[in-house]
Amino acid sequence: MNKEELKKIANSLLETFKIAGQESIELYKKGLKIEIKEDNSPVSNGDLRVNELITRKIKELTPNIPVVSEETVDLKVKNLAKIFWLIDPIDGTKEYIAGNDEYTLNAALVINTVPVLGLVGVPKKERLFYSYGPGESYLIESGETKKINCQKKQPKGKIVALSSSLKPANIILNKLKKFNVNLIVKMASSYKFCVIATGEYDIYAAQERANEWDYAAGHAIAQNAGAIITTLDEKPFLYGKEDYRNPSLLIKRAEK
Repeated sequence: MNKEELKKIANSLLETFKIAGQESIELYKKGLKIEIKEDNSPVSNGDLRVNELITRKIKELTPNIPVVSEETVDLKVKNLAKIFWLIDPIDGTKEYIAGNDEYTLNAALVINTVPVLGLVGVPKKERLFYSYGPGESYLIESGETKKINCQKKQPKGKIVALSSSLKPANIILNKLKKFNVNLIVKMASSYKFCVIATGEYDIYAAQERANEWDYAAGHAIAQNAGAIITTLDEKPFLYGKEDYRNPSLLIKRAEK
């Protein structure tokens, strides 16, 4: 699949992401219907509706490419595909249910272990990120589309890390020390990838957690914007594992 084809697919999904994001807000306002899944995590009718809208559009655009979604995946079936979609309709469901604004809508196209195309909608922040190739990451905000390239927004000498928890594990704190981090900010969901892509923050480190659909779309946006994404021991972070489990993660805004 060439760059022009990927661009066309990404652009064709933008309107669907805007509609799905708006529906997620409307459903929250009406009062969400929540169930508990087998893994004890919550799922709402908002997750399911967003999943339906995004999956339907993707199947219309690429009918021959398998779609793996958090809400419909059968974990007993090994993933053997080389080209496939990963969808996390709402990453940060707990945030969504609580009425917070950092939950995201996610879809990524993986080709030969690499997420080459990604979309991340952040409905309550009115931001929509997308990418379809190296040097082609964008943010739509306030009706304007601008290219993003990891250019530093923090003052010189200030290195700000993101964390999923208020108290990161010692292995994470020790890793961040190596990069002279002087502030850690808690942030939820794949939004972390996106604000490193914009240059608003500098680094994120995490131990093994979550599944490929939680990371893939944000990964495409950040990496295509120029971020360096590896495991904590700086090995390549690849997709297409049979069980979908993520290894550890290190996202650096820039090599230095």
